[in-house]
Amino acid sequence: MIIRAILEWDEEVQSYSATCPELNFVSSCGDSREEAISNLKEAIALMLEPLPDHLLVKKPRSEMVELAL
Repeated sequence: MIIRAILEWDEEVQSYSATCPELNFVSSCGDSREEAISNLKEAIALMLEPLPDHLLVKKPRSEMVELAL
């Protein structure tokens, strides 16, 4: 999977920030570009990790429908 990220240098805190707008603006930071990217990869992996089944609440009377507007 290829995901775009925005890397920015923050002069005030003297570190890089890495943000992924394609995935709900998940972001991270680091003292170097490489560290910021590595931290962002870890944050994305955690975000995409599926929830364990015992944490999912199933509503027996729910229904999913598609709407065309």
